[in-house]
Amino acid sequence: MWDPAVYLRFTDHRSRPLADLLARVVADPAVVVDLGCGPGTLTVHLADRWPGASVTGIDSSTEMIAAARALGSPVRFDVGDVTDWEPGPDVDVAICNAVLQWVPGHPALLDRWAARLRPGAVLAFQVPGNFDAPSHRAIRSVAADARWRDRLPDIRGGDVVLDPAGYATRLLRSGCTVDAWESTYLHLLPAVDTDPATHPVLAWVEGTAARPVRAALDDAGWAAFRRRLGEELAARYPVRDGLVAFPFRRVFVVATKPAG
Repeated sequence: MWDPAVYLRFTDHRSRPLADLLARVVADPAVVVDLGCGPGTLTVHLADRWPGASVTGIDSSTEMIAAARALGSPVRFDVGDVTDWEPGPDVDVAICNAVLQWVPGHPALLDRWAARLRPGAVLAFQVPGNFDAPSHRAIRSVAADARWRDRLPDIRGGDVVLDPAGYATRLLRSGCTVDAWESTYLHLLPAVDTDPATHPVLAWVEGTAARPVRAALDDAGWAAFRRRLGEELAARYPVRDGLVAFPFRRVFVVATKPAG
């Protein structure tokens, strides 16, 4: 289960990659779809970017869609699974922001979407590329402990997503023109103290990478796992002058189906 309140921590940091992605989308769309829209706070920016377009956000989490609808924006929000979605003939721009890393075998899904894009349509997405970062290695290290390993799902490493060249190769084969790149953001996260339980990287991963662990454990198990994970993260991301430096790599792709 997704918790919108937990996910919305660090909203400013999480919103910048979408802005950087949209800066490379050259289009004047009538229909825009945000796949895996979450609580909708970033989807509403699509309506600001393209005020004349019809914008729809889709997410499989009923909790996220409920939070999105409560925003009271003109954007339409629907419950749906991105793996079932198909780009219809009216779709001009499809956005997928930090979602595909949760979809096993998503490169094949991208192939399917690209094949069905109408001429002139754009598919733009970004995914975290930090699965071998110290934060994720810490989660895997704690999960391997005998106390939890039999109760937790497999926590994958760097093979979760492709690099820019890997995505570009697939989408070029689907007949798209491709703009692909990567960026590493240095997030400087305020730390209220040196207590591992309040470490800002722990707060960050609670809303994303550690979510499958939280879903698999009861409250007592999660409390123990969280305490140990906080200690690991505090060792890997030390507090200096009240801040924690948290590098975060992301991979970006804008694929366009040529017109005519």
